[in-house]
Amino acid sequence: MSNTDEIDDSSAPLIEHLTELRTRLIHCVVAFLIGMIICFTVATPIFNFLTAPLCQVLNERGQDCGLIFISPQEGFFVAIKVSLLGGFMLAFPYIGMQMWRFVAPGLYKSEKGAFLPFMLASPFMFLLGASFAFYVVTPLAYDFFLGFQQFGAEGEALPADAAAPLSVVFQGSAQEYLNLTIKFIVAFGLCFQLPVLLTLMGKAGLVSAEGLGAVRKYAVVGILVLAALVTPPDVITQVILFVVVYGLYEISIFLVARVEKKREEQLRAEGYYDDEDEIDAHPDDPMQAEFEAEGGKDK
Repeated sequence: MSNTDEIDDSSAPLIEHLTELRTRLIHCVVAFLIGMIICFTVATPIFNFLTAPLCQVLNERGQDCGLIFISPQEGFFVAIKVSLLGGFMLAFPYIGMQMWRFVAPGLYKSEKGAFLPFMLASPFMFLLGASFAFYVVTPLAYDFFLGFQQFGAEGEALPADAAAPLSVVFQGSAQEYLNLTIKFIVAFGLCFQLPVLLTLMGKAGLVSAEGLGAVRKYAVVGILVLAALVTPPDVITQVILFVVVYGLYEISIFLVARVEKKREEQLRAEGYYDDEDEIDAHPDDPMQAEFEAEGGKDK
């Protein structure tokens, strides 16, 4: 067989994989577009649902819940953004299935069993984080922001030369409100992926529970910086995000430790785990003296 034939034979599977990848991507795009069109037809009810945190805070303050368009095209772009978010969430199960069907044939049976739970846990954790942001964090944030309003004697806007204090009342832009709300939802949804990501990395041997514990102080600093960037300048909201993400970090350490324990048990059962190497790695272990006394270590 010539070198050319060898190259052609070796490149054929790659072309097949690229063709399959193109097909999967086309299916994902079509599913996303269908989901986007469906959400566009009901964009107004979806947007009304997303305004619930703001309306809750305004009602508690005795104010009417209302947003405005500051440009003629703003209503259209609000509907498009709602459709993009809703379309992606609606099509995500199908997109995830296409990703799995593309990756699964190249995995061993044990790898499929290890990877599939993470594929299922990822959307669940994102939904959990998004729900936490929408129902807990967002109302606290808007309560903080709306605390800077100023009202006249009757709650009306007054001219600057009036004797009564100037009234500064919230008249929010629908697009700006939607941008901020989506920022909260996406940020917390991604933060809740931390246990999934670290556990998967632990499964692949890229991180260890001992290593994660050793860099805990650096993780605390990183989480504080993250809380300052993705939340408003509200101490309560920042503390909530810090506590939640740090709790997820500690849960990740526990999950990685369990993964390592199961891997050790599996290697021990298959005869690949060397107890002698483990004892050599811990010379101060009390078992070391007993091990050497039994003649288990070569001099």
